[in-house]
Amino acid sequence: QVQLAESGGGLVQAGGSLRLSCAASGRTSSNYVMAWFRQPTGNEREFVAAISRMGANTNYADSVKGRFTISRDNAKNTHYLEMNSLKLEDTAVYYCAARETGLFRTIYTVKNQYDYWGRGTQVTVSS
Repeated sequence: QVQLAESGGGLVQAGGSLRLSCAASGRTSSNYVMAWFRQPTGNEREFVAAISRMGANTNYADSVKGRFTISRDNAKNTHYLEMNSLKLEDTAVYYCAARETGLFRTIYTVKNQYDYWGRGTQVTVSS
């Protein structure tokens, strides 16, 4: 099993930037597809971004394309979400997720495809 812990959330003004981190422990993170999801208050958890095991492939929700960047450092067992040009509608609890796979280029975008989750970190964008 792998344990995930998010950090880096907070309060930021619209147009600002934040960088989220997700540290993995327990297993080698390079065996896992890693992703970020978010859940605005009262809404369903939604896909934000995902990255394949070695970082060759990435995928983004249309709502964040061009503003968010997912990356990973397998030597540190950590992956990141760089968020720029933040909007009010980006306000949510952000969760990191992981799924073990033997495939190097696979990405998953559906929450039910992920087996491991962090506890979440709040991101609040103010006007």
